[in-house]
Amino acid sequence: MTELKDVGAEIYRFRLRLVAAGVVVVLAFGGVVARLSYLQITRHDDLLEQAENNRTAIVPVVPNRGLILDRNGVVLASNYSAYTLEITPSKVGDLEQTIDDLAQVVDIQLRDRKRFKKLAEESRNFESLPIRTRLTDVEVARFAAQRYRFPGVDIKARLFRSYPFGELASHVIGYIGRINQAEKTRIDDSDDEDNYKGTEYIGKLGIEQSYETQLHGLTGVEEIETSAGGRAVRRLASNPATPGNTVVMSLDIKLQKLVEDLYGDRRGALVALDPKTGEVLAFVSKPTFDPNLFVEGIDSESWAALNGSPDKPLLNRALRGTYPPGSTYKPFMALAALETGKRTPQQSIMDPGYFMFAGHRFRDDKEGGHGTVDMYRSIVQSCDTYYYMLANDMGVDLIHDEVGKFGFGGLTGIDIQGEVRGILPSTAWKRRAYKRPEQQRWYAGETISLGIGQGYNNFTMLQLATATGVLANDGIKMKPHLVKEVVDVVTRNAQQTLREIKAEISAKPANIEVIKRALVGVNIEGTGATAFRGAGYVAAGKTGTAQVVSIGKNEKYNAANTAERFRDHALYMAFAPAENPQIALAMVVENAGFGGVAAAPIARRVFDYWLLQKYPSVQDLAAVRMGQAPVPIGTPRAIAEVAELPGYVAPAAAAASAASAPALAASAVAPVKIATKK
Repeated sequence: MTELKDVGAEIYRFRLRLVAAGVVVVLAFGGVVARLSYLQITRHDDLLEQAENNRTAIVPVVPNRGLILDRNGVVLASNYSAYTLEITPSKVGDLEQTIDDLAQVVDIQLRDRKRFKKLAEESRNFESLPIRTRLTDVEVARFAAQRYRFPGVDIKARLFRSYPFGELASHVIGYIGRINQAEKTRIDDSDDEDNYKGTEYIGKLGIEQSYETQLHGLTGVEEIETSAGGRAVRRLASNPATPGNTVVMSLDIKLQKLVEDLYGDRRGALVALDPKTGEVLAFVSKPTFDPNLFVEGIDSESWAALNGSPDKPLLNRALRGTYPPGSTYKPFMALAALETGKRTPQQSIMDPGYFMFAGHRFRDDKEGGHGTVDMYRSIVQSCDTYYYMLANDMGVDLIHDEVGKFGFGGLTGIDIQGEVRGILPSTAWKRRAYKRPEQQRWYAGETISLGIGQGYNNFTMLQLATATGVLANDGIKMKPHLVKEVVDVVTRNAQQTLREIKAEISAKPANIEVIKRALVGVNIEGTGATAFRGAGYVAAGKTGTAQVVSIGKNEKYNAANTAERFRDHALYMAFAPAENPQIALAMVVENAGFGGVAAAPIARRVFDYWLLQKYPSVQDLAAVRMGQAPVPIGTPRAIAEVAELPGYVAPAAAAASAASAPALAASAVAPVKIATKK
């Protein structure tokens, strides 16, 4: 039986399928055309930019860091270029194995591995980190030949910071180091975020830290064409970086070296400044450290040696070390007494060698006492009893108010960070400093020792030098500063640091003159006379000896039977020439004993250098360090003949008035001595 087909129906169904397929094809092609139109027309600019970004890269150009110079143009901090071997951890499979393999090609020490590990912990995974710095040409060539073995490892040329004088003036120059996470967060939250793109180092201490903005410079950019593998092919465009400015310090690096040599292995601090301008000429803290150790991250052994040393080489003693001023405090006490009417220059006391208060004997340094003592003799002979009585008469709060005018117990405002206030005690201070009521109470007996610079008194050598400058400058307090000028690297214009008057002490000129005459007498007939015998100028000064530990009521201090670190500190403050001061200083030699023996001879060499352009011989330097040279040995040699530094230009000698020196000396040794009954 034959099956009949409905041909018409089949043709209809076929045509229907054909139409449906045609619609699908048209819709598909329509979708393709629409998508192409969207990509080619609507998103053309956006996709073109993405394609261009795949072909090019915008790379920040880190600026050269600015130079740091001393006042005579000697370079204290500079840059040099060297090759580094760097690893990007995110591009390396087995990091430890890669480092082991690299060690077969270039020399990688254990300290390099430890430093890399520390950097990796502080950095992001995709950052390039150095495993070795300062590669030799041989090491560069050796790695280049085997580079294909080490994906994620490359050689880069980088600028490195260099401190050519190593430990010399390290506390004040400071150093740079890699930016840590806290610093990165601070930069990201500041207006300088864009300027620090690509920057890996930042100032960490001293001038490097405080003048970071001037030294860093302005970051540039480069547009680089890259290959499919991400390697640079050619430079398309660039906006060069602007190097950092040059910072010129007021420091004289040769004077700095002289003082550090004179200290030798002893601990202490010295600040010398120009009292008329506030320019700091020397800023010494001993012992020191090598800032070059910190540039690429200090290794653990070196850090342990520095951080664990009992000598505390990382402590900036001139800025942060506080000491009882000892007898260097007496001139300020005397001036306060004159200003408040508590004493007159002629008023005398009888010193039996002690002062009794509430049954306690406050001993004078001289057995049997100094006899009849007026204000001049109290300073020249450093009579403790005079100042025990004076402190008792004035009281702690009056002392605080009067002596505080000189800057004791406050910040000087010097242009590096980290300065401390020290302690200038008062009843209000003690209430703030202690918690228990019985501790907060001020006892009258605590006032007595304040008069001789002991008790709660604790100040920095920067404060004492600034206060000495106030006396030298007839009551005008200049703000101390370490930077003399900043030179713009593009325009070559120098922006001078303003000479800022911080305050004018409301002291009568006649009273200041009384104190200055007594300070001259110290170096002519008093405790500083041996060190300044034969000087070609008249210097004013005051020696000091500060007690480090308390001694028992019936005990007597004996340096020979006391451990070295518990012996008295030696202090000295001075300015010269007395009639027209060009330099003022304050210094401490820790645990060295009498200031006239251990400290004043160093000050003498400083003044000889600055005022007479004389530099001591090597033998004299050694003798002063050993405490064996109260006066210069032989004829001091000219600066140009010894210990020259590269690029050094000798400073102009300050005119020491020989004509007026005898007259001033004569007036200093003939004080009026009229005993006044009390």
